[in-house]
Amino acid sequence: MHLTPYQIVAPAFSLFAILYAWNLVLRQKKTLWEAFFWTLFWGLVTVIALFPRMLTYLSAVTGIANQENAVLITFMGILFFIVFYIIIRLEELEQRHTKIVRLMALREAGLDTNNDMAGTSGTGDLQE
Repeated sequence: MHLTPYQIVAPAFSLFAILYAWNLVLRQKKTLWEAFFWTLFWGLVTVIALFPRMLTYLSAVTGIANQENAVLITFMGILFFIVFYIIIRLEELEQRHTKIVRLMALREAGLDTNNDMAGTSGTGDLQE
């Protein structure tokens, strides 16, 4: 099997990206879920780079005649999923932010019945 420069560079870059994602998990900056999908995405990039004939199989399975279109549609689907996941995370953060601001406003107004922040677990994290 003769490797092209792309077939050498793409897997090397993918390996770097995967290791970086798991490094972020170890430093608790990313979740396991995020690292899993990051690994899945870059793993697929590696597989496609090393075995480009798999695109023929992908185009046959999806019913798309052109291999390039099959790749574009597949990755668009992955990107839509990622955007959906980001929107869900953003909504969760907005809800947590709203709870914190409400609690702070109640505390400043003197309407807080607890000395500790209501709905928190001593560590400052909101309980669901």
